[in-house]
Amino acid sequence: MTKSTLDIAREALEIEIQGIKSVIARLDKSFESVVDLLYSLRGRIIVTGVGKSGIIGRKIAATFTSTGSPAIFVHPVEGLHGDVGIVGRDDALIAISNSGETTEITSLAATVRKWGTGIVAMTGNTSSTLARMAQVTLDCRVDREACPLNMAPTASTTAMLALGDALAVALMVRRGFNKEDFLRSHPAGSLGERLNLKVKDMTLESVSVPQVSPSAKMPEIIESINGKNLGLTMVTSENAVLGIITDGDLRRALADGADLFEKEARHLMTQNPLGIRSDRTAAEALEIMERKLITALAVTDHDGKWLGIIHLHDLLGKGQVRFVS
Repeated sequence: MTKSTLDIAREALEIEIQGIKSVIARLDKSFESVVDLLYSLRGRIIVTGVGKSGIIGRKIAATFTSTGSPAIFVHPVEGLHGDVGIVGRDDALIAISNSGETTEITSLAATVRKWGTGIVAMTGNTSSTLARMAQVTLDCRVDREACPLNMAPTASTTAMLALGDALAVALMVRRGFNKEDFLRSHPAGSLGERLNLKVKDMTLESVSVPQVSPSAKMPEIIESINGKNLGLTMVTSENAVLGIITDGDLRRALADGADLFEKEARHLMTQNPLGIRSDRTAAEALEIMERKLITALAVTDHDGKWLGIIHLHDLLGKGQVRFVS
């Protein structure tokens, strides 16, 4: 007897419900450990995944960010081709892979693990390569997919999404994130107001930005980067920006075998860093940062004169809005 369309829909939904119930049944101290880890971070939550898991990862990262836990999604392929530089040792990586054997995911996890970055595996295979790499593993295994072929990611991705939501909610409660906080981080509140501000209203002025000369050596560069806790220093000459050096640049140079203590800032910097004019909106600045996976933009006036930088922390409300006269 052929099933009706409604019977098929009900069966698919029931399979997905049972998948979430099975995840609930396996919740244990590992979940609490992940919440402890994410709550105590000095940096950000980095989420990665490929394919359908990547789509789920983007949503989880967005939910974290809008509920008081700044997060960003990094695609593993792009990460392996340079974007991994955005990940710091003070961050944590949530790697999502149902099989736990996705090559791009395990390669990215192996890379950041060397830096001491905490790794959380969200996988349906707790014996997988990814699970063995992780500091903590969250089991999101489901008995079967809602797909009649048991192949298309359906129940498994629903379970991943629900588990990500559970993490975000637990962190909200831990942080004491309330309705007023929520409104401040959404278009109805002051995030919307903040993003409608001009870049000039949120610029960290040049006199307060970490800077080194082109001839600066490694001790001075490191001291400059650490001094303002922004993860970067600008390379300047006569108040003109020549380049930028981030902690990611230093890691990549070290990975390439460079003798950093023999290098000057001019050899390590990224020349002509991305910038934005001071009369543009903060929303435009945020869009550039998200698209390019960077945390700061150089700010210039209409004539191209360097005024300072605008930083992601201020756009997301982690820092303080700095109004300039």
